[in-house]
Amino acid sequence: MTEFLSFHEVRFPTAIAFGATGGPERRTEIVALTSGREKRNARFAHSRHRYDAGTGVRSLADLQEVIAFWEARRGPLHGFRFRDPFDMKSCAAGGTPAATDQALGTGDGATARFALVKRYGDDGDAYARPIRKPVAGTLKVAVAGVEKATPGEFAFDDATGEIVLAPGSIPGAGQAVTAGFEFDVPVRFDAERIEVGISAFKAGRIPTIPLVEVLL
Repeated sequence: MTEFLSFHEVRFPTAIAFGATGGPERRTEIVALTSGREKRNARFAHSRHRYDAGTGVRSLADLQEVIAFWEARRGPLHGFRFRDPFDMKSCAAGGTPAATDQALGTGDGATARFALVKRYGDDGDAYARPIRKPVAGTLKVAVAGVEKATPGEFAFDDATGEIVLAPGSIPGAGQAVTAGFEFDVPVRFDAERIEVGISAFKAGRIPTIPLVEVLL
């Protein structure tokens, strides 16, 4: 018997992931009008990331590691964590996450839950990307600029993707709730098979290892 939306809390081999290619994808319906103008509609509210990790396989050891990982996930059956080599932090790529990196919301004196997001763009048109897989031990939260301690003052609800503030740490009206973190992308294999080969002595080759982000 198989499981629906099964997810394994393991990360795709990091060294191979850093050689991957890919990025975000958006689906947009574009209709050309008789006036010459266009009507554009977004099919999905959020972008969906796709990657090809085949370019990260360089040795026979890499090849064997991917095969073992593939078999343990039963191919595309189970999701897993992927370290996006291009976007993995709440701050700039070379920086260290701080508790004030990303705005999550504003307190009202009663709300204790705030969705974990990373924002892209300016305030007027910023896109808030849901972050569902923060890296353990990297999540920092602040209320009105004051960092909160974990686990005493906040926790992360993996089922909903929300920061949960403890009763004594609920933000007052008008107080900003912010967070900093490293994160992984939840993905699955996007193919029913992988092809492997040996290109030279002790050099493994997998032409393509397609991965696609999954919604949790």
